[in-house]
Amino acid sequence: MAAAKKATKTARGRKQDGARVAGGQKYEVSYEATKTGRSTPAVKKAVRKLGNVRKNVESRLARKK
Repeated sequence: MAAAKKATKTARGRKQDGARVAGGQKYEVSYEATKTGRSTPAVKKAVRKLGNVRKNVESRLARKK
């Protein structure tokens, strides 16, 4: 019987966690607002409109400057 592969956990979370923006988390929204130079309501609006995929949200906020 083969040994099961042990899942590794890091302090930074899983890879998919970084690919999402949690619109309900104040620290996530403020991070994106600071990163893109936009307001927190603009980030929340983008998350509501586009979903929580970070790449889509960032590209939308970059275009609207």
